[in-house]
Amino acid sequence: MSCSSSSGSEEEDEGVDWYRKGGYHAVRVADSFAGGRYIAQRKLGWGQFSTVWLAYDTRTSKFVALKIQKSAPQFAQAALHEIEVLSAIANGDPSNDKCVVRLIDHFKHSGPNGQHLCMVLEFLGDSLLRLIRFNRYKGLELNKVREICKCILTGLDYLHRKLGIIHTDLKPENILLFSTIDSTKDPIRSGMTPILERPEGNMNGGASINTNEKKLKQRARRAVARIASRRASMGGMIATPKPDNDRCLDGIDMRCKVVDFGNACWADKQFAEEIQTRQYRAPEVILQSGYSFSVDMWSFACTAFELATGEMLFTPKTGQGFTEDEDHLALMMELLGKMPKKIAVGGGRSKDYFDRYGDLKRIRRLKYWPLHRLLVDKYKFTDADAGEFVEFLCPLFDYAPEKRPTAQKCLQHPWLNIKNLTRNEVKSESSVGKVDVGMSNLQIKVGK
Repeated sequence: MSCSSSSGSEEEDEGVDWYRKGGYHAVRVADSFAGGRYIAQRKLGWGQFSTVWLAYDTRTSKFVALKIQKSAPQFAQAALHEIEVLSAIANGDPSNDKCVVRLIDHFKHSGPNGQHLCMVLEFLGDSLLRLIRFNRYKGLELNKVREICKCILTGLDYLHRKLGIIHTDLKPENILLFSTIDSTKDPIRSGMTPILERPEGNMNGGASINTNEKKLKQRARRAVARIASRRASMGGMIATPKPDNDRCLDGIDMRCKVVDFGNACWADKQFAEEIQTRQYRAPEVILQSGYSFSVDMWSFACTAFELATGEMLFTPKTGQGFTEDEDHLALMMELLGKMPKKIAVGGGRSKDYFDRYGDLKRIRRLKYWPLHRLLVDKYKFTDADAGEFVEFLCPLFDYAPEKRPTAQKCLQHPWLNIKNLTRNEVKSESSVGKVDVGMSNLQIKVGK
């Protein structure tokens, strides 16, 4: 979901079916929330449980992401859980430097469809999925992958080691850049003037505005006037970037934060057996052999691969005579080698997929394609780049969850500190080399 700090969809509109009792709250631009403190600006995205809006905080004069939950009891319960997790995250990170989204406020809002729990989160930019799409699924330069990985690992280390929280749904959609890819869509960088009233000048559809709300509006107008004044002093115009056909990513801030804690749990208080989005799901979840923090590390490794190649590592499908789960396990083994018998037969659902020897029952022929060869042959990595990347990734794909390195351990891995020359730097170094050669051939004749 674009430009938001919460769960959402990268797909088309959410439709109108759920704008009914128990469902979404219908929002119009300039609608006010929390007694007039937050004013809706534009919709950022939506999810199965909520819609998310860019809002203007009249108290702090900042833009925020306003997540409005569906009103039915099950959705309200999910929101209460997410608020509990986000509150723990915010309380343990006063400096806001742990690369995890920050909860600013939460409240209830009554509307025609019921009472909706609302969360106010810091405004962030586009998701990593949107970044991958923007880059036309080509894969990012490894330096950028490293920068993103450091942020994700910093967030996971904080969640796992300091708070005991398992995210359970880590994937590119649930990691947001600090700012938008297109600066014109960023309300701060574009110099956007907040919308405080609807064109008809009535904020609440005929309802009277209380004194506190009037004060907040007056304060917001003064803040808007200051913004307009600053823009005028800067020339009144914000430069619009020219369209870049090559999709250069050099100007994009690669810092990011982990978001969407609707499915997160404490390690000692798990409430679901089936977790994780399919393509990022760890083998122990498929086999139902119990899980802990290491499931997030498996999902992280899948995400790192996707950033570097532009494609998902595992895309299982249902086939003739076998299930999606069986295909997923087969794909894992083709890439990582045969699963140890002890692990293959040790889960609650192992008998559905494996025989007593640890072989898949219905998929007998596997085509092995090790990760190193896959990177070189299909994605055209150099042998050296592939080797270094595999050295970082492979331990995270250990079938034994307890053997996977922690986020803290990964942050110390040498791969994160390798410096690859970018295309521009290669050109620059090449030019310097030509100058050096020219200087060495230069002969100075001294007159007699």
